[in-house]
Amino acid sequence: MAFDVAAVRGLFPALGDGWVHLDAPAGMQVPEQVATAASTALRAPVSGPGGNFPASQRAEAIVEAARRAIADLVGAKPSGVVLGPNSAVLLGRLADALGDGWMIGDDVVVSRLDSPANVDPWQRAAQRSGSTVRWAEIDIETCELPTWQYGELVTPRTKVVAVTAASGAVGTRPDLRPAAEAADEHDALLVVDASAAAPFVPLDITELGADVIAVNASAWGGPQVGALAFRDPAMLDHLPSVALDHSARGPERLEMGPHALPLLAGLVASVDYLAGLDDAAIGPRRERLLTSLRAVKSYQAGLLNTLHNGLRKIDDVMLIGDSMRRIPAVAFTVSGVKAEDAVAHLADRGICAFADPGTHGVFAALGAAEVGGAVCVGLAHYTNTTEVDQLLQAVAELT
Repeated sequence: MAFDVAAVRGLFPALGDGWVHLDAPAGMQVPEQVATAASTALRAPVSGPGGNFPASQRAEAIVEAARRAIADLVGAKPSGVVLGPNSAVLLGRLADALGDGWMIGDDVVVSRLDSPANVDPWQRAAQRSGSTVRWAEIDIETCELPTWQYGELVTPRTKVVAVTAASGAVGTRPDLRPAAEAADEHDALLVVDASAAAPFVPLDITELGADVIAVNASAWGGPQVGALAFRDPAMLDHLPSVALDHSARGPERLEMGPHALPLLAGLVASVDYLAGLDDAAIGPRRERLLTSLRAVKSYQAGLLNTLHNGLRKIDDVMLIGDSMRRIPAVAFTVSGVKAEDAVAHLADRGICAFADPGTHGVFAALGAAEVGGAVCVGLAHYTNTTEVDQLLQAVAELT
């Protein structure tokens, strides 16, 4: 495997600003090829789909290319890919559509590890129908999601099990097999938010046992576009339609209004960028994606190990969570220092990071608000050892 971080950094014009971008959980910077694809689509004549002229056919080609790109990324079929502004909006539409058929006594299972995008829509749908929300809790020491609890949480009245493939806040990658098996046993829908995992982990919707996977292209350097991938595309025709065209079929049933075509062109380029992260990757795009993401995973593992070991050596710094399976996202506290003051200190030294006051589900469960919140950093494809060393030095100055 050949992952060259110096070559990858050369793809990102934004890195010329001189800042250390450790804010990847909020979205990676955009590579040049993505910006070029979007701007080229803006300059080309496009129209609405359905016409017998080039501008309309170009629009249809962009949409179909975007469906194929997401399908390649997650191992799904293009006919099962729904496109939209972001995963939160699309999950909201899915929850609205499914929730119309729920009744009092039904329930949904969500987790403390998930972001609000895969929790709030299900809570709202349950509230409207009088259904119950059941919570999968985390291990407060490791931030793991204990697998045994799904055998108790999922019942014959469970309609949806919503869980993350990886936490963008603390990095935990839970084992999804027990949740998938419990959902399958009781004919519940397993909805996996893979937005934080997609930039770092090879995904396969069938192997995960997911019925639906949600992703955001901005997570890996794409534009602000989201997608839902359905393992069984036929399911889409059984959902209530939210489309303006009431005769819409397939993924168009969950797509409201016209697509932002330049952004979809950028989405395709961003998946191609992922497929090219290992310059030795060959074959169809799906195979190149798997090869490249394995190379990314290997590179990030070494970088994350350096970061973890460095933070553990700093007095008064406490890492939040210690899961065995993880993506390169880290949260920590500094004794006696509020998280917002810590990230201001990092910003003064040219480092981008975020503070969570303790409101995120996992941090609320851990009581992070009581110690002034948590500092959250995330490594990107373009992060190098020099930048990790800069972070460690800046954190050490806080103690």
